Amino acid sequence: MAKKAKEMNVEEKLKALYQLQVTLSGIDEKRALRGELPLEVEDLEDEIEGLHTRIEKINREIQEFEKAISQKNNEIQLARESVERYKEQLNSVRNNREYDTLTKEIEFQELEIMLCEKKIKEAKVKITDRTQDAKRAQRSLEERQKDLDSKRAELDEIMEETRAIEEQLREKAEDIELRIEPRLLQSFKRIRKNARNGLGVVYVQRDACGGCFNKIPPQRQLDIKMHKKIIVCEYCGRILVDPELAGIKTQTEEKPKKRRASRKKTEEE
Repeated sequence: MAKKAKEMNVEEKLKALYQLQVTLSGIDEKRALRGELPLEVEDLEDEIEGLHTRIEKINREIQEFEKAISQKNNEIQLARESVERYKEQLNSVRNNREYDTLTKEIEFQELEIMLCEKKIKEAKVKITDRTQDAKRAQRSLEERQKDLDSKRAELDEIMEETRAIEEQLREKAEDIELRIEPRLLQSFKRIRKNARNGLGVVYVQRDACGGCFNKIPPQRQLDIKMHKKIIVCEYCGRILVDPELAGIKTQTEEKPKKRRASRKKTEEE
């Protein structure tokens, strides 16, 4: 069974936090493989939805123009019937006043026919233009749909490859989190959220913070190695651990070898 958080000493807490950081960084790495694909897929989905809306709007406009043409054709038919009727009435007029009235009515109806024909012509031009717009939008829609299908397939393939590993890492992270006291875990998550690259725990590298690379005073480095308390970087706020606790081998062992080599040379001379 995992040791309860309240029974853990500072060194065990630091180890657990570092293990959690490594595990969460592994999840971040798997997610990073997706790159910008999720955002690209989302953008394409939004663009396709917008194109669908645009095409529907254009089709509604075309239907309205066609409806207007039909209405104008009916008005032309009625106007022509009126003209025929008024012309027949001209044969039976009794005075100049009736003749002038009928003539004006005929002229008015003929003007109405001309106006309707003009409106029909304009509507047909608009239908042609909007039909071309709809075709262009449809072509764009088909292209974007192909791009979306390709991006989705690529994203699904990456997710399929990383899903099992990511799930294992997530389960491991949850197990480690159970061993860490809630307040400390909450602090770690807050630091990680605000830190670059999601690094909330870093080890000391070349006498500096492994997160912001600011120098750490010797006394503070000694405190970090003692594992007596949890120490954070005074510059970036990340939790600091020494390389040994993190399982990182330093290069300090190489220096004596160089000195021995130099001594050998002096002896040979």
